[in-house]
Amino acid sequence: IAVHEAMKLNIPIVAMVDTNTDPDQIDVVIPSNDDAIRAVRLITSKMADAIIEGRQGEDDVNEKTFEGKDGDKKDKKEDSIEDIADAVEGSNDSDK
Repeated sequence: IAVHEAMKLNIPIVAMVDTNTDPDQIDVVIPSNDDAIRAVRLITSKMADAIIEGRQGEDDVNEKTFEGKDGDKKDKKEDSIEDIADAVEGSNDSDK
Protein backbone atom coordinates (compact mmCIF):
# COMPACT_ATOMS: atom_id res chain seq x y z
CA ILE A 1 0.00 0.00 0.00
CA ALA A 2 2.76 2.47 0.94
CA VAL A 3 4.62 1.82 -2.32
CA HIS A 4 1.52 2.58 -4.39
CA GLU A 5 0.85 5.79 -2.45
CA ALA A 6 4.46 6.91 -2.87
CA MET A 7 4.29 6.20 -6.59
CA LYS A 8 1.10 8.31 -6.90
CA LEU A 9 2.80 11.22 -5.13
CA ASN A 10 6.07 10.80 -7.08
CA ILE A 11 8.03 10.14 -3.88
CA PRO A 12 11.27 8.21 -4.46
CA ILE A 13 11.10 4.78 -2.85
CA VAL A 14 14.05 3.32 -0.96
CA ALA A 15 13.38 -0.20 0.28
CA MET A 16 15.01 -3.29 1.67
CA VAL A 17 14.15 -6.03 -0.79
CA ASP A 18 14.33 -9.77 -0.21
CA THR A 19 14.21 -12.51 -2.84
CA ASN A 20 10.48 -12.95 -2.27
CA THR A 21 9.54 -9.39 -3.35
CA ASP A 22 9.35 -7.60 -6.69
CA PRO A 23 12.01 -4.84 -6.94
CA ASP A 24 10.58 -3.34 -10.16
CA GLN A 25 8.56 -0.62 -8.40
CA ILE A 26 11.41 0.38 -6.05
CA ASP A 27 13.68 3.29 -7.03
CA VAL A 28 16.60 2.41 -4.72
CA VAL A 29 16.84 -1.27 -3.87
CA ILE A 30 18.75 -2.41 -0.78
CA PRO A 31 19.20 -6.16 -1.15
CA SER A 32 18.79 -7.73 2.26
CA ASN A 33 16.94 -10.20 4.41
CA ASP A 34 14.00 -8.01 5.38
CA ASP A 35 12.64 -10.71 7.70
CA ALA A 36 15.63 -10.76 10.07
CA ILE A 37 15.55 -8.10 12.78
CA ARG A 38 19.36 -8.00 12.95
CA ALA A 39 19.62 -7.19 9.25
CA VAL A 40 16.95 -4.50 9.49
CA ARG A 41 18.62 -2.99 12.58
CA LEU A 42 22.04 -2.98 10.88
CA ILE A 43 20.85 -1.28 7.70
CA THR A 44 18.64 1.27 9.42
CA SER A 45 21.41 2.21 11.86
CA LYS A 46 23.88 2.72 8.98
CA MET A 47 21.33 4.87 7.15
CA ALA A 48 20.67 6.93 10.30
CA ASP A 49 24.40 7.45 10.83
CA ALA A 50 24.79 8.64 7.24
CA ILE A 51 21.91 11.11 7.67
CA ILE A 52 23.40 12.47 10.89
CA GLU A 53 26.80 12.85 9.25
CA GLY A 54 25.26 14.64 6.27
CA ARG A 55 23.32 17.05 8.48
CA GLN A 56 26.46 17.99 10.40
CA GLY A 57 27.86 19.33 7.15
CA GLU A 58 24.69 21.37 6.64
CA ASP A 59 25.10 22.91 10.10
CA ASP A 60 28.64 24.01 9.22
CA VAL A 61 27.40 25.66 6.04
CA ASN A 62 24.57 27.43 7.89
CA GLU A 63 26.97 28.82 10.51
CA LYS A 64 29.28 30.18 7.81
CA THR A 65 26.35 31.70 5.92
CA PHE A 66 25.00 33.60 8.92
CA GLU A 67 28.37 34.57 10.35
CA GLY A 68 28.47 37.79 8.35
CA LYS A 69 25.04 38.93 9.60
CA ASP A 70 26.11 38.95 13.26
CA GLY A 71 27.61 42.33 14.17
CA ASP A 72 29.76 40.94 16.97
CA LYS A 73 31.42 38.43 14.73
CA LYS A 74 32.16 41.11 12.14
CA ASP A 75 33.82 43.26 14.79
CA LYS A 76 35.99 40.34 15.83
CA LYS A 77 37.07 39.86 12.23
CA GLU A 78 37.86 43.56 11.87
CA ASP A 79 39.84 43.53 15.10
CA SER A 80 41.86 40.58 13.96
CA ILE A 81 42.64 42.30 10.66
CA GLU A 82 43.75 45.42 12.55
CA ASP A 83 45.94 43.29 14.81
CA ILE A 84 47.55 41.72 11.77
CA ALA A 85 48.11 45.14 10.18
CA ASP A 86 49.70 46.42 13.41
CA ALA A 87 51.93 43.38 13.58
CA VAL A 88 53.06 43.82 9.98
CA GLU A 89 53.67 47.56 10.43
CA GLY A 90 55.54 46.86 13.64
CA SER A 91 57.87 44.43 11.88
CA ASN A 92 58.51 47.02 9.16
CA ASP A 93 59.41 49.64 11.79
CA SER A 94 62.04 47.36 13.32
CA ASP A 95 63.74 47.02 9.90
CA LYS A 96 64.44 50.78 9.78
